[in-house]
Amino acid sequence: MAKKEVEVPADVPAVGQPAPDFELTADNGSTVRLRDLRGQRIVLYFYPKDDTPGCTTQACGFRDNYVEIQERNALVLGISPDGEKSHAKFKTKFNLPFKLLADPEHRVAEAYGVWREKSMYGKTYMGIVRSHFLIDEQGNVADAQYSVSPEASVEGALAALRLS
Repeated sequence: MAKKEVEVPADVPAVGQPAPDFELTADNGSTVRLRDLRGQRIVLYFYPKDDTPGCTTQACGFRDNYVEIQERNALVLGISPDGEKSHAKFKTKFNLPFKLLADPEHRVAEAYGVWREKSMYGKTYMGIVRSHFLIDEQGNVADAQYSVSPEASVEGALAALRLS
């Protein structure tokens, strides 16, 4: 089967450019600022909704590979429009070892170009396009994968970590 070509929007942060900074609330109520994480690599992934099949597959894939991710001086942050309470339940239910960040107004999703028009059953709506970014120790985008399957997101992030 041929691989589906994905059109990458022009407003997705480009590889080699600074990653858009953000400040969001995590599942535990703490504030996470991207700028405070300099010196570490970040696997930043965007997903549509807590505790749905694809999003659970993606989150558990990052969980299952978290030791390797940490060994490569990286941490994982997941972002969706869900709130902190929803994130906390999702994190506990699946024993996720990384923070989930609440972006209810989708400002960060917009900054990363992943808040897009989608369609399902003939209806269009705005939502998260599943994507991930690898941010290097200096805060620049080292890899960007847009509109990926849950499995391809984890595999792609691991491949980028291994190459850099």
